[in-house]
Amino acid sequence: MEKLLGLLRLRVVRGINLAYRDATGSDPYVVVRMSNQKLKTSVKKNNVNPVWNEDLTLTVSDPLQPIKLKVYDKDTFSRDDKMGDAEIDIEPFLEAVRMNLSGLMNDTIIRALCPNRHNCFAEESTIVWRDGKIVQDIVVRLRNVESGELELQLAWISFPDTFAF
Repeated sequence: MEKLLGLLRLRVVRGINLAYRDATGSDPYVVVRMSNQKLKTSVKKNNVNPVWNEDLTLTVSDPLQPIKLKVYDKDTFSRDDKMGDAEIDIEPFLEAVRMNLSGLMNDTIIRALCPNRHNCFAEESTIVWRDGKIVQDIVVRLRNVESGELELQLAWISFPDTFAF
């Protein structure tokens, strides 16, 4: 059995300019995968700028395993349409978690990550110390689609014996 490193809360905040898959818009939802875990947000009816603000909790046992996101348009009578995908490398985030940074001032930036051809970031993403937690705000640009971004937030959920990695 793999050793559990800890829990990662992924907040799916909102979608921005998602693609139209039906005549009047789309009914988007997000599927999140990491290793053998699969979680979904709710479906937002007829909205290409949906606000979810939903928290999904992933167990982390391999720091090299990325978070994979896929956005779909919910259809009633046919297969759901793909609306793009993205991937997030959590290794820089976990490196910050490992630093044991308690006592920092609120909103202290630990690390800034710039968009590059190896990530899906739409803009700079910062890992910060906020309210006693390590948090990363991320905007990803969806791939394999004509338009769309997702606004996300990662936060580490600490509990005893999770920093031994």
